[in-house]
Amino acid sequence: MPIVTLPDGSQRTFEAPLSIMQLAESIGPGLAKACVAGKINGVLVDAADMIEQDADVSIITARDEEGLEIIRHSCAHLIGHAVKQLYPDAKMAIGPVIDDGFYYDIDFGKSV
Repeated sequence: MPIVTLPDGSQRTFEAPLSIMQLAESIGPGLAKACVAGKINGVLVDAADMIEQDADVSIITARDEEGLEIIRHSCAHLIGHAVKQLYPDAKMAIGPVIDDGFYYDIDFGKSV
């Protein structure tokens, strides 16, 4: 029975282990929709990761710096995948997250 302590100090007790997303759903549908990740005892984790024991937990959304970075990183991967679908011979270089977004360096071998 994990006891989850939220950032505001409130505690919730659960009968069985649950995921970050399930915790967000138990708090409210708006938070569940906004959830992109979580922190368990200060460690950044995926929204599908399980809370198996008593822990300090926070839900990460796009309003959090870490949440925005996760979204940008995911978008860079999606663009990379889409480019490879359209241009299979494209060579993907780097695609880092930066302060105002992200970018991907791509060598198409010709003008596009």
